[in-house]
Amino acid sequence: MAGVSEQEILDALAKVTEPGTGKDIVSAGMVQGLQTKDGHVAFAIEVDPAKGAELEPMRKLAEEVVYDLKGVISATVVLTAERAGNAPPPPAPGVGEMGGPGGPVPKIGAPDILPGVKSIVAIASGKGGVGKSTTAVNVALGLAAAGHKVGLLDADIYGPSMPRMMGITGQPTSSDGKNLDALENFGIKVMSMGFLVEEDTPMIWRGPMVQSALEQMMRDVNWGELDVMIIDMPPGTGDAQLTMAQRVPLTGAIIVSTPQDIALLDARRGLNMFRKVDVPVLGLIENMSYFTCPHCGERSDIFSHGGARTEADKLGMDFLGEIPLHMSIRETSDGGNPIVVSEPEGEHAKAYRSIAGKVWDSIERTLGEQTAAAPKIVVQ
Repeated sequence: MAGVSEQEILDALAKVTEPGTGKDIVSAGMVQGLQTKDGHVAFAIEVDPAKGAELEPMRKLAEEVVYDLKGVISATVVLTAERAGNAPPPPAPGVGEMGGPGGPVPKIGAPDILPGVKSIVAIASGKGGVGKSTTAVNVALGLAAAGHKVGLLDADIYGPSMPRMMGITGQPTSSDGKNLDALENFGIKVMSMGFLVEEDTPMIWRGPMVQSALEQMMRDVNWGELDVMIIDMPPGTGDAQLTMAQRVPLTGAIIVSTPQDIALLDARRGLNMFRKVDVPVLGLIENMSYFTCPHCGERSDIFSHGGARTEADKLGMDFLGEIPLHMSIRETSDGGNPIVVSEPEGEHAKAYRSIAGKVWDSIERTLGEQTAAAPKIVVQ
């Protein structure tokens, strides 16, 4: 089915006016960050933060107008605002469902955001370039190889990599006419912003739009019943991390780091962020731990070695394992055929599966502790 053009969307939105001023939102320059791909449309309406709540009907009308256009499969519309000073922008007061208009933002920790998912684990890092996404993919595949039902959510809105790493092309469809169906490969269900926009399209979105998109990729997607959802977090400790930590019932988080001191310092920041929002940290993984020359067999500790294990001991957390720096890990990830499935009997795949086993043990232990801590009601 042919998609809808940006001009068609803007023409339709020109019929939506701002209460009070009577100006249409297009000529007033309120439509920001418009993105469209194969019928999936997303944009923000920039408003005065003091009027956010009262302008919710305008947002909903804009979403309905776009959703009614021929060729539109989904409409994602949020309110955003510039605030005085350095205060962060407020969360969008309402977002539409990916498959249609309507639907409120779930409250913090809302259990209905992923009702069929038994556990949710965030794979995070304090900085970029440490191989977090590669680790997330191969740990997810390791869990699936152990017989668990696994989902993989790409939470990196600005730099989605899951479509390429998981070897998935195309865009999601909707079997129920309401929510999108997650795409699947290697027995894992996957959702990513990379399925909704072209690979080289920059996502020039403010914080509230990122938050809303993340919530919609969870709430408005048919994930089905899963034993565990692995969330590939963006690097750092910004809006996306706080959204996931505060709005999603995370079972725990895993920190990926390289061995050198500067990376461990950033990893410590990520660890402290999760602890401050009461998310258990299940352990630390040392990636690019060492390099073995494929020609002479000599081992080189390019980024030092063992720093993550030492850091884990110092912080009183589990050390889940180490992964070497190796060309085959990079090549299989770039080629959409990750090493856990392309070379399942190799030493690197075994290392990832070992880590996945420890992750599952940590999940079960954490869920058991949470259940034991819950109050018991005794009727006499």
